[in-house]
Amino acid sequence: MDANVEQFPPYRKADTHDHGHDDHGHEHFDPGFWAKYIFSTDHKVIGIQYGVTALSFLMFGLMLMMMMRWQIAHPSQPVPLIGWLLEKIFGQPAAGGIISPDLYNSFGAMHGTIMVFLGIVPLAFAAFGNYVVPLMIGAPDMAFPRVNMASYQAYFLGGLVMVVSFFIPGGAAQAGWTSYSPLATSIPTHGQLFWILGMILLITSSLLGAVNFIATIIQLRAPGMTWMRMPFFVWAQFVTAFLLLLAFPPLEAAAVMQLMDNVAHTSFFLPTGLAISGKIANVAGGGSPLLWQHLFWFLGHPEVYVLILPAMGIVCEIIACNTRKPIWGYKSLVYAVLAIGFLSMIVWAHHMYMTGMGTVISTFFQATTMIISIPSVIILTCLFISLWGGSIRINTPMLFALAFLPMFGIGGLTGLPLGFNVSDVHLHDTYYVIAHFHYVVAPGTIFGLFAGVYYWYPKMTGRKMNEFWGSVHFWCSLLFMNLVFMPMFSQGMAGMLRRMADGGANYSAEVNSRAGGDVIGGLSPFIMSLHTPILWGVVCLGLAQIPFVINFFWSIGHGEKVNDNPWQATTLEWQTPTPPPHGNFDHPPEIHRGPYEYSVPGHSSDYTPQNEPEVSTPANPKIPTTAH
Repeated sequence: MDANVEQFPPYRKADTHDHGHDDHGHEHFDPGFWAKYIFSTDHKVIGIQYGVTALSFLMFGLMLMMMMRWQIAHPSQPVPLIGWLLEKIFGQPAAGGIISPDLYNSFGAMHGTIMVFLGIVPLAFAAFGNYVVPLMIGAPDMAFPRVNMASYQAYFLGGLVMVVSFFIPGGAAQAGWTSYSPLATSIPTHGQLFWILGMILLITSSLLGAVNFIATIIQLRAPGMTWMRMPFFVWAQFVTAFLLLLAFPPLEAAAVMQLMDNVAHTSFFLPTGLAISGKIANVAGGGSPLLWQHLFWFLGHPEVYVLILPAMGIVCEIIACNTRKPIWGYKSLVYAVLAIGFLSMIVWAHHMYMTGMGTVISTFFQATTMIISIPSVIILTCLFISLWGGSIRINTPMLFALAFLPMFGIGGLTGLPLGFNVSDVHLHDTYYVIAHFHYVVAPGTIFGLFAGVYYWYPKMTGRKMNEFWGSVHFWCSLLFMNLVFMPMFSQGMAGMLRRMADGGANYSAEVNSRAGGDVIGGLSPFIMSLHTPILWGVVCLGLAQIPFVINFFWSIGHGEKVNDNPWQATTLEWQTPTPPPHGNFDHPPEIHRGPYEYSVPGHSSDYTPQNEPEVSTPANPKIPTTAH
């Protein structure tokens, strides 16, 4: 760090004596537990706070899904083992341990909200971004440390508001994770109010983080860290930050307007002549329910890339490191991620083909949706080709990174029929949509995030997670995730609608009994029976996370100790002490080459760190480097 820059908090003061690589100075000031770990402004501590909190929310969201799948597979039957606890917590909606349709709707709305806004986005963008990005670009911290702290506090408070809504009279929100108006305003529960307040806090948190990341990446790169020397993970975070910065403000404005509809009886989204339960609602009217959909999906589709881009960045880093060769098509990856960032802002209405959209405008959104698949395929192709000819090392991070490629491929390809308006008419709001989306974010994004946890865990703790239990976690998760989501494609193409608490059992039984079993919309016994293996797949998937949880905490004190660069990687975060001290680097780093200098001919080792000076002698002329 620059000695003229005052560090705050002053965890570590400059020492004029040279102590060598293993002695990083003396501690002159201990800020105490609260200042160091709870109200910290250190980007590494905040990154770990985000990570642990987000992983906890992911586990909570998985538990909600397990209970929902039990209700779907066994309607009106008590939930085993925990049915009594549900009744004690939720009262009448869980009487007898049976999940009522209202409680199912709450679980569905909160599952989607928690997994996306409280789990995956904070883990992918905020946790990994906070810890890794400043290290990768050679920065001493984030540009605005106090704003960084405020971002986590707003996120944590928003999550607290969401969780508390389960325990208020009337229960949590029931209008789905999309909170469509006028349904969200007409449901007689304060849960929707809590949902909106929580979303406002979460959006504020993301906006603070986005501004911080953009400023940090632009202003605090180390000398020599040109744009085309940045690791691809930093590029992914950079584009993700812009997506959040541009797409979240419209949803925050919409959330405030829906909040006013709920508490001040305005009519931003309530139309004239609105009928609720057969009676004309006493509202001013004049609002537009479609306005909410436009504002929500203007964020909702860029949000998909907010989920997937950091995971792509993580997978790129791991594949480059474990193939021991430069990533193929680095510049193509950069231009592709920039194209995704631009195109993702003009495809949102492909979620709205069923709203009476005209043919001209639907053709525009159909075309842009097909075009945005091209840069995604470019990224996937570059990662696949990077495997060719590599000296591949198989370890737990690499297993998850390799599995990401086909899983994301399945998710992306199955999204194409939903981008065509003619096929989306039949597939809209069916289980096909659930399967497509979850292939992108579950065995896709979440596998990328698990890869990142295993990969950067040694840098955060100085120890590796156990490889055997990591492999058990991987293979079980891969098997059971496919068992859960693959059958949903068949169910969706057969016409099974989502958001039905009984999975459509009563509806199918009714239409089949009236028409002798031969009517469009009546689902076959085989399609209905798929709910049972899906349920057991979900249960086993939940059990498969137990080795990860135990491994995560056990390895903190008992894992294999590692040096500063256990993976023999080239990027800058592995050139710091482990774990990195406050200020990150002993000496200000200087960058001399691109991020993936593996197996360069003439070099003494198969990796050349970015900050290693060039060596050029007459007998051994300077080797040209890549990605400058």
